[in-house]
This record gives sequence, structure tokens and C-alpha cells, in this order.
Amino acid sequence: MKKLLTYVMAGFLALTLSACGSSSSKEDTSLKDVQDKGKLVVALSPDYAPFEFKTLVDGKDTIVGADVEIAKAIADKLGVEVELSPMSFNNVLASLSSKKADIAISGISATEERAKTFDFSDVYYNAKNIVLIKKENLEKYNTAASLSGKSIGAQKGSIQEPIVTEQLSEGHLVSLVQVTEMINELKTGKLDAVVLEETIAKGYVSQNDDLVIAEIPLKEDDSEPGSAVAMAKGSESLKKAVNEVIEELKASGKIDTFVQEAYELSLSAE
Repeated sequence: MKKLLTYVMAGFLALTLSACGSSSSKEDTSLKDVQDKGKLVVALSPDYAPFEFKTLVDGKDTIVGADVEIAKAIADKLGVEVELSPMSFNNVLASLSSKKADIAISGISATEERAKTFDFSDVYYNAKNIVLIKKENLEKYNTAASLSGKSIGAQKGSIQEPIVTEQLSEGHLVSLVQVTEMINELKTGKLDAVVLEETIAKGYVSQNDDLVIAEIPLKEDDSEPGSAVAMAKGSESLKKAVNEVIEELKASGKIDTFVQEAYELSLSAE
């Protein structure tokens, strides 16, 4: 009986260790899955020129921008087609968890908090944040304190929301889904200011004579994460392939070219 009990216990232990081993060493098929289906589904919010926005191309409403070009380069590297899946920014990352998209690229900051839930590529772009106001208020709003009690817009789910609450804390944060909605509310006086990335803000200033970048300095944190490509947690093989593309694009200067060309295109976008 003792011998039998020993064999039973040994067998049970072996099965337990085997189960533990298989669960801890779950095979990563993130890259293979994309290549097997022949397409890379990309989640993005096309209201963030020059990174992703809509314009007419040959008479057809088309999503273009620097992030779109990066996504295309990734798809080319993987030997698959690219499928753009437009949605509101606050749903972009959620689409990875629900497996509706393979990657998300939409000016997404790779914060430590987000990295707990998602995998991120190497940073491909770093941007400065600014405060956008109406030109008529340039002298009126020139310090953080001057925005005390004022309505300050930031895109819902963006890195700009905590910038408002932490650096412009005496103002009132108004989170909106679309950047274009924030700009319209700023122009009509429903918002007093908007916090945006500098490149995006310059695009709107160039198209709107009544808007200007305020002389309100925002703290630049050296540890502030830049924009990166997001993937579902555990996508190591896909992340490796994406990083190879980003490294090549940065080394060749193509990312800067993508941003500049998209910026110029955004100036004439309808």
C-alpha cells in the first residue's frame, strides 16, 4: 500500500508540474497569427493630424498620416496587407484586449500604467505638449494661474488629461472624444484652452487665424514616454518584428519624413 501510495503521489506530482510548465510556457503565436490570416489589423483614431487623419485622395475619403505610413511599413515587413480600423481614441487600446486589432498606433504614449496591461514597441516619436488658445486671449492667458477656473480641453484617454489636472490644476478639465470637437468648442468659446501635442497644435493654428499657442510653459519630464505601437500583452514575437521596423525607419530618417509630409498634407486637408 505504501508503494502504491508513493506511485500515485509521484504520478500526481508529475501531472501537476507538467500542467504548471505548460501554462507558464504558453506559446506566443502573435506574429504567426498575423501572418497566417494575411493581414495586420490596425486600431487608430483618425482625428490627430499629422499622425492619423482623413482627407480626400482621388476623390475618396481616406485615412492618412505618419502613423499610417509606419503601420504600412510594419505590414510590408511581415508580408501581409494592412487593414485600418478607425475608432474613438478611448477605444483604441481596448480593441487589443478584445482581439479586434493586432496593433494600435495612434500617438499612444507608452506609460508605465498602460504597460501593465499592454505590450509596447520602442518609442518612435517624442513630442512636446502646449496650450492652445484663441488669439484674442494671448495676453490674458499667459500663465498657468491665469487659467484658474477656466475650462481646459484634453482628449479623453490621452496623456494630456493628467497634464491638465497636474500642471493646470486650478482650471477645470473637460475631456472630449474628438480633437476636432475640442477645437470647435475652443473657437466658439465653450472651452478657454486646449492641451495638445505641439505638432498637432501647429497644424490647427496654420488653418485657423483665430488660434494661437499660448506662452504658458508646461513641464517637460525626461521620463515622459513617447509614442509607441501597442499590442496585446504577451505579443513578444510580434513586438520584436515591429521593433525591427521602427529601428530601420528611425535610422533612415523616414519617420521624420513621414511626420513632415503628413503635416504638409494636413494643411490642405478638408
